[in-house]
Amino acid sequence: MRPVAHPSTPGWKAEGIETLRLAGPLALANLLQMAIYSIDVIFIARLGADELAASSLAVSVFGLIIWSLSGLTGAVAPIMAAELGARGPALRPVRRSVRMALWLSAGCGLVAMILCVFAEELMLLAGQQPRIAALAGEYTDLLLFSIIPMIAASVLRNFVSTLGRPIFATAITALGIVVNVIGNYAFVFGNWGAPALGLQGAAVATIVTTLAMLAAYVVAIRIDPRLHRYHVFGFFWRPDWARLAELVRIGTPIALTIVAEAGIFAAAPFLLGLLGADQLAAHAIALQIVAIMFQVPFGVSQAATIRVGYFFGARDNEGIRRAGAVAIMMGGGFMTLTALLLLFAPYYLLAIYIDPWNPEEPRVVAYALSFLAVGAAFQLFDGLQVVAAGALRGLKDTRVPMWIAIFSYWVPGMGVAVVLGFYTPLEGLGVWLGLATGLVCAAALLTWRWHRREALGLTRPGVK
Repeated sequence: MRPVAHPSTPGWKAEGIETLRLAGPLALANLLQMAIYSIDVIFIARLGADELAASSLAVSVFGLIIWSLSGLTGAVAPIMAAELGARGPALRPVRRSVRMALWLSAGCGLVAMILCVFAEELMLLAGQQPRIAALAGEYTDLLLFSIIPMIAASVLRNFVSTLGRPIFATAITALGIVVNVIGNYAFVFGNWGAPALGLQGAAVATIVTTLAMLAAYVVAIRIDPRLHRYHVFGFFWRPDWARLAELVRIGTPIALTIVAEAGIFAAAPFLLGLLGADQLAAHAIALQIVAIMFQVPFGVSQAATIRVGYFFGARDNEGIRRAGAVAIMMGGGFMTLTALLLLFAPYYLLAIYIDPWNPEEPRVVAYALSFLAVGAAFQLFDGLQVVAAGALRGLKDTRVPMWIAIFSYWVPGMGVAVVLGFYTPLEGLGVWLGLATGLVCAAALLTWRWHRREALGLTRPGVK
């Protein structure tokens, strides 16, 4: 039986507007964040194929760490949203949630920095070429200093977005683009009197950019009256162990879900590296294009977590249903459009990074085109799975989705990638078909769980 709408529940049109109001700036911020990464790729690509391959391997490991730890601390979003839905401004609970999330950022960031020190050894164990592994290790040795400020900035981004100021995330990320362009231009090639550091210069630019963005969030929170009233930096030394435990309980499955999904994409460069530098370079470019398109449904997913979390805290089941349904339709609809773009305009997308009409690089272009064709096939499923996962997080349902992700990506997904990639003539194309298989499986299981949320008791607090 369909739940009766609460008198304060927004109608379908109003919910669509509210979701778009949140998702629009968040998606744009995600796209701008990818632009920051793309700028690094554009500058590094001009250093040579070895540097591009090395950065691809390094970023695959570093990105996995950042995404997973941002997921761990990102549990602060559904917790804050539920508090706001339950009892108005909830100044003290929100403040304590943010404080403990920042504590968590520092603690897990230190552990991550230690792990990054062994990046070169990890890549050698994975069978990568010694020169490529050495370059990647040198790059990561500097990049690791951006980990803690990057995760802390992610916490503050969740805070401003949940409190209805997602435009700050957009503006601050745009600032990051400017800083990153200047940093890369100065330190990669030695312009304006700066040392020419090559690949390591891109890492220096990332550190400077991350610190600038973190500082911008602090300033924005200080000057905005609605955000400042929460005094999230006040009494910073005071612990709230119960809230920290809740963050870890909800956030750990989110982090492991990201490890399961991002992990298979991070493993792909290692598999492609065993098949040759041309396929690895093509993969780096094609994956960058697909990842840029993914940022829009990812923004919708973030909005879904906040909207569903708000209605979950308010005990409004109809509001939960509408918020989730609107977000899933938005995410799926956008990814259908991007799939068409990949199918009918791949050369123009590749032209952002390389000259696809250059006869000197026919193998890289051919591989990249075949990878993008598969990317078009799984765009819709990628959008569905990430938005469904975001909606479930709004219900603080993270444990079972974690197991769904681990199974989907590492059993059928990785299984198909290894079999087709190394035991058939498909090679790199087979690896990409494995990625698609994992996404299809995850999308089917997560959307099924969302539609069964009431029967499974997910809309009742304490039942997970």
